Amino acid sequence: MKVKRTPVGPSADERALFQQAVADAVPLVSGKVHHEPLRPPPIPHQHLRDEAAALDESLAPAPLEILLEGGDELAFLRNGLPRTLLRDLRRGRWVMQNELDLHGMSREEARRALSEFLADSLSRGQRCLRIVHGKGLRSPGREPVLKELVRHWLANRQEVLAYCQARAADGGGGAVAVLLRGSR
Repeated sequence: MKVKRTPVGPSADERALFQQAVADAVPLVSGKVHHEPLRPPPIPHQHLRDEAAALDESLAPAPLEILLEGGDELAFLRNGLPRTLLRDLRRGRWVMQNELDLHGMSREEARRALSEFLADSLSRGQRCLRIVHGKGLRSPGREPVLKELVRHWLANRQEVLAYCQARAADGGGGAVAVLLRGSR
């Protein structure tokens, strides 16, 4: 049985039609054509996650125990504790036993450092702390970014009994005095 083979490639008529269609085409200099599909612009996933986290954090309801006292100074006292505790903290009657400086840290670095600092202070039996968050003088818009974040984080920690703006000698509006629960 004979097998009829079909010619491989275009026929003579097809070649002639192609030559006629491209007769006035100018060849490329390199002789090679590279076509890469256009890539979509990169999506900054981490930036979008950071923005979403910041938005969630800013929209979280503030604890009801946050009090405005003495002007615009924010203070916090856990429910059920005597107000004299906050007054004594504000007046500097507690001795500062440890300090954390958050200057120059990002939000996430500051959150991590604060968490580790509180855990370490608790394990050492230290109750009165000073946390320096800065006044925001070098921040965009000269707004203290970490100030409100630190206060929000502290109010949501069960080991924090109270906090208030530090005395002027201890940093004033750029720091917060914190009182932790005692060891049991």
